[in-house]
Amino acid sequence: MTRSRLTPQREAELYEAVLDLLREVGYDALTMDAVAARTRSSKATLYRQWRSKPELVARALRHNKPVSVADIDTGTLRGDFHAMLERTDDCQMEKDSALMRGLAQAVHGNPDLHQALRELLIEPEITGLDTLLRRAVERGEVSVDNRALDFVPHMLVGAFVARQLIEDRTPDRTFLTDYLDAVVLPALGV
Repeated sequence: MTRSRLTPQREAELYEAVLDLLREVGYDALTMDAVAARTRSSKATLYRQWRSKPELVARALRHNKPVSVADIDTGTLRGDFHAMLERTDDCQMEKDSALMRGLAQAVHGNPDLHQALRELLIEPEITGLDTLLRRAVERGEVSVDNRALDFVPHMLVGAFVARQLIEDRTPDRTFLTDYLDAVVLPALGV
C-alpha cells in the first residue's frame, strides 16, 4: 500500500491540532478519534500517514521545532548556543515546557511513546548538539578530552527540569542565557 502525501499545509494543520489536543487533554486521553474529529479527517487517513499515536505525537513535536541545531554555525560555541535561544520566544517556550512535562510523565507508562520520542525528537537534537560541540573542538574552543562534553545534553535538560522544580517557574530565554553562561560554557572551558 502506498502512502498518499498530504500537502505541507495540511500536514502542519494536523500537527498543530495534535499539539493543541495534547495541551488540552494530555497524552493518555489523546485519541486518534479526537485528532480525526478535530482535523475533519478519517482515522484511516491518520493511520496511513502515521503508524501509531506515539509516532504522530513525536512527528508533531518535531515539526513544531523546524530549526535543526546542527544548522546553527556562528563561528563560536557561545554564539551558537545564544543563536539557539534566539530562535524561540518565552511564550512558545512556556507552552512547549508544559507539553514536555506532560509527555515526560506519559513516557513512564508507554514504551512506544518513549521509543518514538527518542528516535524522532531526542536523537536528532543530540546529533545536532554533537555537531555544534565537534565544531567547537575542531576550532580549539573546547578540549577534546573535556569530560563535560558527554554531559551537555544532561545539563541542558536539567535546566528545564530544575527551574520548574526549584522555582516553580518556566525556563525563559533570560534564565537559559544566564545558565549557559554560568554553567554550561564554563564547564566546557569556554
